[in-house]
Parts: sequence; C-alpha cells; structure tokens
Amino acid sequence: MRADSSGSGLFDPARHESLEAHPWDEARARATIEWIVRSAEDAFVPQTYWPMHPLDRGGEAAQPAYPLYFGACGVIWALHYLDAVGAVALRRRYGGYLASLAPRTRSWLEASGSRDFASYLMGETAIVLLRDGLGPGPDTDTDTATRLQALIAGNFGNPARELMWGSPGTALAALFMHERTGDERWAQLYRTGVHRLWSELAWSNECNCHCWMQDMYGHHTRYLGGVHGFAATASVVIRGRALLEAAEWSAWDARIAETIERSALVDGGGANWPPEALARGSVPRKMLLQFCHGAPGVIACVADLPNGALDRLLIAGGETIWNAGPLAKGSNLCHGTGGNGYAFLKLFRRTGDERWLERARAFAMHGIRQTEAEAARYGQLRHSLWTGDPGFAVYLWDCIHGQARFPTLDVFFAG
Repeated sequence: MRADSSGSGLFDPARHESLEAHPWDEARARATIEWIVRSAEDAFVPQTYWPMHPLDRGGEAAQPAYPLYFGACGVIWALHYLDAVGAVALRRRYGGYLASLAPRTRSWLEASGSRDFASYLMGETAIVLLRDGLGPGPDTDTDTATRLQALIAGNFGNPARELMWGSPGTALAALFMHERTGDERWAQLYRTGVHRLWSELAWSNECNCHCWMQDMYGHHTRYLGGVHGFAATASVVIRGRALLEAAEWSAWDARIAETIERSALVDGGGANWPPEALARGSVPRKMLLQFCHGAPGVIACVADLPNGALDRLLIAGGETIWNAGPLAKGSNLCHGTGGNGYAFLKLFRRTGDERWLERARAFAMHGIRQTEAEAARYGQLRHSLWTGDPGFAVYLWDCIHGQARFPTLDVFFAG
C-alpha cells in the first residue's frame, strides 16, 4: 500500500458526473428491466441477431456482434438469466440460435487476425457453455460438453493470462460446469488451469509484489483490474478455492492479499488501483475508476476473499467510488455506473453495512436516467451484456434483492 504521489488524486473528475438525488424506486427499477428486455426482444432478427450499437462498433458500419462480452451470446445469456430468476417472462426462447453463433464467432475472430477461439468473453467457450445450459435445440448437436472440454484444455498455454482471452476465463467455465454437474473432469480441468497460473505468477522486484505478465494486443503489461488484470484472475481462484488443497489455497490467499495491498494507492480515507502494477516510486500515467481498471473491479473480484486483512483497504476503495460519483460513460458494467455499483453490493455482502446497499441503489437510479438519456440520443438501446443495457438490467435486479452476483463472473447458470 503506497501513498498517492501523483498529486492529481485517486481519480479523474472529468470521467465522472454528479450523482442525481433520486430516492430508490423499486417499481421504476422493475419497469426499466422490463423495458430493456422487451426492447431487446423487439430488436432481434434471427438471421443477424442484434446490431452493434454505435458506441461498440466505433466508426465501422453496422454489423452483428457475437461474443459474450458485447454480442449476441451475452444478450441471450442476459435474457434467459432474467427469465430464470423471475425478473421477466420471455416471449420466445433463444437457445436454438446458439449453434450458428459459434462458427460465426470463429469467422469474426479470423477476420480480425485472431485465433483465440477459446476466449471466454470474446470466443466460443461461453457460447458452448450456454448451449449446454439451455439444452439442445432443433439445430444443435448433443456433444457440447466434449467441445467445451477441448476449448478449455487447449487454452491453458494462452500467454494473455487474463480473463477475457486467457486461461483464467476458460478455467472459470470449467468451474461453472463443475458446480452445475458435479462431474470431476471439470474440477480437474479447473485445477490444471489454476496450477499453471500459479507457476506463471512471478515476483517483480520493480513492483514489490507478485503479478502476471499479460502478452496481449502486441504489448506486455502487468494489468491489475477486473477484466485483463490480476484481480480478475484472482477472482477465479477465490471462487474455486474449495477444489484446492488446504495448503495450496493458503498460499494463494496470502499471495492475493499481498499483491492487492501492495499495488494500491491510498490518499486520506480513499484508495484506488492504477491500471498496471507500478514500479516503486513511479507515477501512474492515468487513474481510472471503473470495473475494467480501478477500484470497482478490484473490489468486486476480491471481496469474497476470506482474508480480513484487506477490509479497510476495500472499504477505502468503496469510499473513493462514492466520492467520485457515477461514471460519465453511461450505465454499463465494464466502464459504467452499473459496474461501479457492483463494488457497493459486494461491500454490503462483505460488511453487512446497509449504507453500501443504499449507495448501490443510488447509482442504480442515476443509471436509469443515463440509460434513458442514451436511448433518446441514439434512438435505440445498447444490446450488449458487458457494455450495454442487458447487463445494467441484471444490476438493477441485484439492487432490488440486495445481492451481489456479477453477471458471468459470479453466476452463469441461474439455477
């Protein structure tokens, strides 16, 4: 843990906006969930699924997207999840459309020069996992488990060493399958992945902690956050700790806590984590405060760590999120108000302190306003799990029930 030496504070105020003071309104939250789901159902076209939102496609022409992260797989996951938990009743089922989604995703990756077909958030793994969960449709085969096993086993050596593309994401898929089926082959796949991650976790004299080196997008980095970084990978180990030997988990527990503590920047009563592990005495190039980089993702990913030594630091990170206010990028999970709000839900579960639930709900009400404003601006909702409105709908559901189950990280199969 180090004092912030940047002189610019723990976050960039320009990336945030003032919290609008609206009292918690459960009826409005439920109505927003309904609106998001019905809009997605109305926008669905069987041949092309959902079009990419302008904010997701950049300057490219409108085209469908397929992955769990920001494409059709994620929307199908969210719709069926919200139906399964009782938030909505779907007008139709979408499982039968998953069979054609996997080859389209593969072609989409190949067109961009990638062969990371096993990627959890961007590739085929989550599609096959979801097919197994929703059951075979009229155009699916029945050997999804065999395909999933091959994807997971073939991704152990991925040099990304992070959640989106690398083996931590596919180890998480194995863990979800073990939780669902109890089949030991999934537990063994999970342990194989975790053992390799341990062997790849290296001590950095420069950063004074253990971290993974990510080889990704043509760069070598030591990311810390909730998608590409240390915290996201640690969350996979924390979630599956019951499958590890006691001594093995004890070593993981100590190492995770050490890196989270030593990589933090603190200032007064607040804390945040830079995007990358810093050399001692260096100044971060920028400070982000969103799920993918910064305190929200770190808290959401490690708040289930039994080690109580991090309590004060995680709470300090929560105070930073609250003091910064909602993100200006909208209500989404990855880099928006909903994702930041999950840190509050996690702290509520960890501490039992009702103020964290109140803060999560305050962000939810602000996020509803952001969703409405973005829909008016673009003339459509953003049909994407991690970057759009279906993910925010799941956040609203969790705020209603005071639970903390981050979509596709904490929960995959609703049952």
